[in-house]
This record gives sequence, C-alpha cells and structure tokens, in this order.
Amino acid sequence: MTNVGVIGLGFMGLTHLKAYRKVLNARIAAICDAVRLPEDGNLSGIAGNIADTDALHFDMSEVKGYRDYREMLANPDIQLVDICVPTPLHAAMAIDALEAGKHVLCEKPLARDTATCRRIVEAATKAKGFFMPAMCLRFWPEWAWLKQAIDDRRFGKVLSAAFERLSEPPAWSQGSYFKGSDSGGALLDLHIHDTDFIQFCFGRPKSVFATGQTRFSGAIDHVTTIYHVECGASVTAEGSWLMHKGFGFKMGYRVNFENATVDYDSRRGPEALKVYAKDQDPEVITCDGGDGYIGELTHMVDSIEKGTPPSVVTGLDGMTAVTLCEAEEKSVETGQVVSIPC
Repeated sequence: MTNVGVIGLGFMGLTHLKAYRKVLNARIAAICDAVRLPEDGNLSGIAGNIADTDALHFDMSEVKGYRDYREMLANPDIQLVDICVPTPLHAAMAIDALEAGKHVLCEKPLARDTATCRRIVEAATKAKGFFMPAMCLRFWPEWAWLKQAIDDRRFGKVLSAAFERLSEPPAWSQGSYFKGSDSGGALLDLHIHDTDFIQFCFGRPKSVFATGQTRFSGAIDHVTTIYHVECGASVTAEGSWLMHKGFGFKMGYRVNFENATVDYDSRRGPEALKVYAKDQDPEVITCDGGDGYIGELTHMVDSIEKGTPPSVVTGLDGMTAVTLCEAEEKSVETGQVVSIPC
C-alpha cells in the first residue's frame, strides 16, 4: 500500500483524490492546501469542466491535514506526493519533494516554460524517488486504444489525424487561469494534452504552424496547429476556451487510416468511439478501464510498488510537451512555421 499526500484541493486535486479511491494499492494519507483545507474534511462544492456529483468527505482523524506542504514533506509515512497546485508553484514543490526523498506526480503543464521544466527534470534524475508528469490522456482508454491501433497498423498506416479539445472558459480559479503569464492560457492548460499525445503517437514533430486568439488570459486561449511529423501524415489539433455558455466541454479525434476511419466524440456517450472500416459495417468500440486519471495514478503507484520508474510518460515527455507548446506560441505570434529543437 502506497501512502499518498495530495497538495492542492481545487478541481484537479479533488479529481485525483476521487481517482485514488479506485486505485486498490493506494491510500490517501494526507491532504494539503494553504487556503482550502477543511477542518471537518468536507470537500464539496468544487467543480471543473468534467461533470461529477461525487462529493468527498474525509475523516480527519485518519487523514492528516496540512496548510504548509513542507510539513507534509517532513512526514516519513508519505511516500507519494501528488502536486495539483497552479503552474507557477510546480517547480519549487516538485523539487522540494524530490529532495525530501518522495516519489512525485505533478499536474500538467510541468511548468510555464522549458527552462523551468528542465530544472524539475534535472532534480528528478538525481532523486531516489520516481517522478511523473500527470499527462492523463496517454492513459485514457480510447486514446490508449488509438495508440495501439497506430502502432500495430491494424488499419494500415495513418494518412491524417485531427484532435480537438473545446471548452467554455474556466469558471473556477480564474485568478490563476486568466493570468496567462502564469497559466499559459488554453494553449498550456488544455491543448497541451493533444500536443503531448501527438508526440506520443508520431514522435516529436519536426515543426509546427499555428494560428490563435487571445481573449481571457492575455495568453493564447484558442489555437489550431499543424504538426509536421516524420511519417508524413497530416496531423492537426485545435484547443479552445472560446466556447460560449452552454457549450460545456468536448474532446475528440478523427483519424484516417489506409483502411478505416476512426472517430471519437465524447458527446456520443456509450457510442463515443466508432470505426468505419473498409467493406464493413460501422462498429462501436467499447474500452474498459475507467478514465485516464485512474489509469495514470494506477501506473504511478504500480511503478512505485514494483520499484521500476514510470514508463508510459516521463519527466522528459512533460518537458518536451511544453517545448512544443512554446513553439506553437511563437508560431501564433510570428505567423511563421517554427522548427522544433532536437
């Protein structure tokens, strides 16, 4: 059993706490928040862009509460520290936790820029604990299925792939999200999921060309990007906070293989993933395994218990995802194709 301490009790912190309850070999041992820590353990009323009515209430005689994360790091019983605070706080907390000998899971983006990401990655290479960025899309069952389909070429090679992640602007923690110099806007908060998944499937792109808009944060709140990938497929992704009230949240992809079109639309419910294969009737694909949050946390905890570093996503992956987003940001600003450094 791995004892977990979660820092940050906003929407993402609560999302992780709920997911840990479904990870059999994880135990929530501590929670930490300088502002939101409840004396009675009641963590209801916090919402985000994924609907959930499951309220949390902890017995604070069993779960330790902290307002200062350094005090939590001093607790020898905590093995895994899960960081769910605003982006500008990631580096200091992650490095402190690694230097305290803890295993560390850190929410995305790893940092606002590559240079800060590199500090975290360098600290992780020297630490005895494992480090993993929380890039949950790699673990989302329908995206993991797509990755396998690309790798095993069951439908032939990929000709084109289009990804989308569209949302109303965040209605929570706007003081953090709408300060684009810290959050990176929708580009780094939302769109980075698809940017990372593209590098996961196709390798690091050679270059990007992006167009975008700024509306809420002072950073890029809507982006559409073309990725130049090694295999020659036409690959694009769109990410946005520009959707108006009532639109909600939507994520999806459309991938054209030589012998099939694969289409995922989160709004289709149980028929979200469909395959239109050559000379066959359309097929609905059902993927087991819960959601990507459960998947990523399970992978991290299993890695700790096996004594082997996480392999599905690494600190370096978290850094290069930010590097790609920085290139997209530069492309939006200059109107030019931007090459990706090796």
